[in-house]
Amino acid sequence: MASLSIKKSLLTSLLACVLFASVLGNATAQSVASIVTPQFFDGIKNNAPANCAGKSFYSRDAFLKALSSFPNFGKRGSADDNKREIAAFFAQVSHETGSFCYTEEIDKSNTYCQSSPEYPCAPGKSYHGRGPIQLTGNENYGKAGKALGLNLLNNPEIVSTDPVVSFKTALWYWMTAVRPVLGQGFGATTRAINGPVECNGKKPNLVQARANLYTNYCRQLNVSPGPNLVC
Repeated sequence: MASLSIKKSLLTSLLACVLFASVLGNATAQSVASIVTPQFFDGIKNNAPANCAGKSFYSRDAFLKALSSFPNFGKRGSADDNKREIAAFFAQVSHETGSFCYTEEIDKSNTYCQSSPEYPCAPGKSYHGRGPIQLTGNENYGKAGKALGLNLLNNPEIVSTDPVVSFKTALWYWMTAVRPVLGQGFGATTRAINGPVECNGKKPNLVQARANLYTNYCRQLNVSPGPNLVC
């Protein structure tokens, strides 16, 4: 009986250690919200001119509300990998919006309407760039709307009038088209967002500007940027 008692005691101690390690791991893991602090988010907006439409549109609160629809964002594996994804996302949206200055594309002369049986353009609607990643084209609006349960083909304007929807479309595009190549380095994310226009020596100054933002945010988050920063 004494032997059985000792075994039970050892088993209890072992289970207690496993439980403690699990609780400790959860306690020390950083959430996206704890990384994207108000200081980090507002630090981006502070680089935009005071009269920008985005200054009163984009907010950390809207980002966090949109994030609830994408629970895997910023959770790639190690703490460093998670920080690099967050830094990459905010570097790209900073570049696309001029540090959260613009809610939509400046030049609206192109409606970006292309023939698509599945995602046809609605009469009189424009699918120019809107939101943090400048969602562009009727197919992207249609696919994003389908994924988010929104009729973005008939109401594309909501991407630049509802900040939560705006961030949701950016996170949708990121998780769908950008995150799969993130392991190849930050340069691959630039290629996924605007490769045909900027990569392969076409606009090296813009490619480098994106990389500079990324390395700056990595520095703020105390993580190395990794290789392959340009495309």
